[in-house]
Amino acid sequence: MMITISREYGAGGSFVAARVAEQLGWRVVDSQLLEEVAKRAGLTTDEVREREERGPTFVERLALALAAETPRVLGKAPDVPEKEEARLVKITEQVLAEAAADHVVLVGRAAVAVIGDKENALHVKLVGSVEYRAQVIADREKLTFEEAQRRVRDVDAHRASYHRQYYSRDWTDPRNYHLVLNTGWLGPARAADVIVACIRLRY
Repeated sequence: MMITISREYGAGGSFVAARVAEQLGWRVVDSQLLEEVAKRAGLTTDEVREREERGPTFVERLALALAAETPRVLGKAPDVPEKEEARLVKITEQVLAEAAADHVVLVGRAAVAVIGDKENALHVKLVGSVEYRAQVIADREKLTFEEAQRRVRDVDAHRASYHRQYYSRDWTDPRNYHLVLNTGWLGPARAADVIVACIRLRY
């Protein structure tokens, strides 16, 4: 049995995953996955995290499109983040496939899409109001509330785009998950307890 935890930005995915793994005595794969992807890609973990959260800018997408349309004028297409992101997707899929095993909690990185409909997987999505999550991010990152709100919306939009572009999935569709838990209402600790209770009741 394994658990994948998808999360809106600021919904407490890392905390919930760690608490679930601790209570079940399972292994959690969170920042370790990011580190392994960065290592194989020849990037720093901060560079991989930034690409995951920011995505290519409009100017970078435009540069790639122009290079593809007018190769003789611009020459070889530049190595902009969109191309790099596609490479990171393949590396991430490899790392996830190696990490996916019994008694493991996988956090983010589209694990729900990569793992798919395996019978031995429980897919969880953590959500919360923008206001709640923005306050979490503001406190954690030392940002103003307005800055945190923009960050939350930007990261959520990129995560949705990532799922749509590479897996043709609607990241926001609750039918893609077995459980959708609002950590703003439940609190991260109780959300973790619900996941553990579901595992113990069903398995």
